[in-house]
Amino acid sequence: MKRVYLDNNATTRLRQEVFDAMTPWLTEHFGNASSIHQFGRVARKAIDEAREKVRGLISAKSADEIIFTSGGTESDNFAIKGVAHALRSKGNHIITSSIEHHAVLNTCKFLEKEGFQVTYLPVDGQGIVDCAALKRSITNKTILISIMTANNEVGTIEPLEEILAIAKERGVLVHTDAVQAIGKIPLDVAGLPVDLVSLSGHKIHGPKGVGALYIKKKTPLTPLLHGGHHEMNKRAGTENVAGIVGIGTAAALAKTELKTAPGQVQRLRDRLEREIREKIGDIRLHGHPEKRLPNTLSVSFRYLEGESIILNLDLEGVAVSTGSACTSGSLEPSHVLISMGVDPVDSQGSIRFSLSAFNTDDDIDYVMKVLPPIIQRLREMSPLYNK
Repeated sequence: MKRVYLDNNATTRLRQEVFDAMTPWLTEHFGNASSIHQFGRVARKAIDEAREKVRGLISAKSADEIIFTSGGTESDNFAIKGVAHALRSKGNHIITSSIEHHAVLNTCKFLEKEGFQVTYLPVDGQGIVDCAALKRSITNKTILISIMTANNEVGTIEPLEEILAIAKERGVLVHTDAVQAIGKIPLDVAGLPVDLVSLSGHKIHGPKGVGALYIKKKTPLTPLLHGGHHEMNKRAGTENVAGIVGIGTAAALAKTELKTAPGQVQRLRDRLEREIREKIGDIRLHGHPEKRLPNTLSVSFRYLEGESIILNLDLEGVAVSTGSACTSGSLEPSHVLISMGVDPVDSQGSIRFSLSAFNTDDDIDYVMKVLPPIIQRLREMSPLYNK
């Protein structure tokens, strides 16, 4: 049976180059980067080189602005809680959007229990944050705005430059969760007045369990973890050297391919969308038709439940998702689609196809061979379709 992986927004395949780069740091070079002997110095140099590679991917001014974490979730927690606690004497108001990843939403809900006030901005039917509402929401107690660069479920790219302009006019710090955007669209933090940016290794063909947080110089931030003097006194804990080498290698490869790979992936994504419309029909596209990640296609197959489609595709060797990886096991409708005003019945039939540079035309051929009969068979059994 052919196997086709179209769930790259959940996680990506580890590149062979990344695996090869990591392997020596799991066996031969095992030193603690905080040790001053030769074993430690070798590990420290590897971390410094990886930090420079991550800096290069987002065009940060200094490698010292990159802090390594355990992943995107920790980076989001660190940024939001760190600013909230550092600036609590100045204010207690945070602004985010209703379609953020749960790493942001649940962090904000946690802070609400500590007395912080959070505004959840609405979005339009294509997932674009309401910038007029953002302007109205800022008060003299607002200390942070956290808006994702691009949505992980529907791929919509947010108007980050406009958001930053509004924030800076009022002197408010901005954090963006760029976990899904990095490596798919350019992000030049040196040219943007953004203060904090979250990244993750396993979304760019790097290892799981490692991420990074860009912290612009002089940004007030209270550490999330306390212990030793690691990561420039910002994130305690012995560094995951192999993982850090992995995310550094993946970042360097992503930067090299940023001009070509997204276009190739978008061609396949557009072909898949076109053929679904032509050969299946009765679907609804979610997200902005143009301002979205080049690899992401979110559609609802009307009259059906997404879980049934996923299970039937899985039997044919095809992996897709109903939405974000962290909620795919939940029967609750997608909070993103609900916020966008999608009918709950339609949202139940949503499927997210997310591609990568490893996908080929043969993959699309195979998907379009097995998907139409699956949809037709399920619709024939659906009381909504027959009705």
